Amino acid sequence: MTNQWKASTTKLCKAPLYNALTHYAGSDQRSFHVPGHKNGMIYTNVLKPIRGNDLFSSILQLDVTEISGTDDLHYPQGVIQEAQQLAAQCFGAEESHFLVGGSTVGNLALILTVCSHPGDIIIVQRNVHKSILHGLMMAGAKAVFLTPELDQASGLAVIPNLESIEVALKQYPTAKAVLLSSPNYYGMGKDLSGIADACHRYQIPLLVDEAHGAHYSQHHRFPISALAAGADGVVQSTHKMLAAMTMSAMLHVQGDLIARSLLKQRLTMVQSSSPSYPLMASLDLSRYLLDCYGEQIFTTGLEARDHFTDKLAENKRFDYLSFLDERYTQDPFKVVIYDLEGYLSGEVLQERLEHYGCVPEMSDDRYVVLVFSLGSTLEDSLRLLDALHQIAQEPLTVSVEDHQVNNVEQDKNQATIERTRSSEGTEDDHLSKKKSSVTLFHSNADSADQKINDHTEQHRDQATNQGKSINLDKDQSNEQNKYNISEPILFTMTPIDEENVEVVSLEQAEGRICAEMVIPYPPGIPILYAGEIIHSSVYDRLLTLRSHHHKIQGTADSTLNTLRVYK
Repeated sequence: MTNQWKASTTKLCKAPLYNALTHYAGSDQRSFHVPGHKNGMIYTNVLKPIRGNDLFSSILQLDVTEISGTDDLHYPQGVIQEAQQLAAQCFGAEESHFLVGGSTVGNLALILTVCSHPGDIIIVQRNVHKSILHGLMMAGAKAVFLTPELDQASGLAVIPNLESIEVALKQYPTAKAVLLSSPNYYGMGKDLSGIADACHRYQIPLLVDEAHGAHYSQHHRFPISALAAGADGVVQSTHKMLAAMTMSAMLHVQGDLIARSLLKQRLTMVQSSSPSYPLMASLDLSRYLLDCYGEQIFTTGLEARDHFTDKLAENKRFDYLSFLDERYTQDPFKVVIYDLEGYLSGEVLQERLEHYGCVPEMSDDRYVVLVFSLGSTLEDSLRLLDALHQIAQEPLTVSVEDHQVNNVEQDKNQATIERTRSSEGTEDDHLSKKKSSVTLFHSNADSADQKINDHTEQHRDQATNQGKSINLDKDQSNEQNKYNISEPILFTMTPIDEENVEVVSLEQAEGRICAEMVIPYPPGIPILYAGEIIHSSVYDRLLTLRSHHHKIQGTADSTLNTLRVYK
């Protein structure tokens, strides 16, 4: 499909790293350096019959290493330096760093920078990506967890409110940073300007995992970006919502609250010393598209999205979340659909969509997340609408237990979930249908005396003493409980003492202390970490995840039939 886009003629409309690589690929130089595929020639010469070989070989022509003219990511002085400077201008940062390990390495580097000494306190949103918990472990940091607000219309967790963050800053003035994740996997977030101001009053940086918001502030219909709101360190997965290759991301920095030299040293620790040049070139090109074409680069994708949401109204079976609380922002490219009748779970609806050739981003027991982007087309929307029309015509076979998601009743004794298809109900009934239990988080202040991955009695006592050293008065403690703020919880890399761990059936796990991470994936947000108490609501969530056969990471038993707990 052709487009009518008009490229800018400004000096920003260039891709220095990509151009350097294509120049090298077109030269007549012979490779006597790594990588061993020698500009893809081994595949061209030996594997010609393999389908797709030409496509793969063309990418490998750009897969070079640190040679004359290609610069060095860990000591940029040439085309990589220029490409990163152009990125900083484009995204509104003072300094930008290319990442070849996804947003994961950006999160790790930020935490290792601000929490430079074991025991440093950092205020963290509870529903964060697993990479952030891993960063806490690597840093030996103490996390003060904040419980996120729930959007009442959808039942989905967003971010903590400003009041709880201000209370946490007041209670823990020695905290090194506040770390939030916004937007969430469903495209829901908030303008972070007020939170950034609060952090700066305490002279600490606001760090934001903005993995799903690399396109924010690049179009008038998109929410304000974390950088534009005043955040100091922001990680963006450029590959998720822009045009870079998978695993490529950026870390943006502004202000003087983050030690820049230390951050660069941390990045050299967590990034490969042999970074992928195709990945870095895709970051350069992704920024190039924004600088050259501006808002018009998103026109086709937004038109495709709007056509889908407009025409979906004609399908009486399915709807999308469109009435979020005014306190929150919503990414127009994230369209969250669900079965109005509550008959098909999100997982089953995703399966049916895939059957008709439409592959969603993710699903939970209620919703399916559809991702549009600058690469989406009207043809995509038409295919999706047709698939949903076909699904709506399928017979409702009540014998298929997993298709039913309404009126879930937890039978904890037998750990079964009985589902019955609901009939017409009250307005409150219909509201309850739209609530999802996909994100249930506790601050777990009552488990704050437990040291992650190290639960001998000695360490329990040590952690308890550390918590007491904060010396909160009664009013402070009451205020902390009001906002569901945890006491500092120490994370460490110390291996779990297996003598203190046992394996129990899931039915026996309620009320026990978890000894492993439980991470539904996607989205990769742990609902339990080692040392966290398995509260009843989380236990119910585990039963639901098991019944829906959701993919689980972090556990020894991915089926969730058993769980590792502390004795």
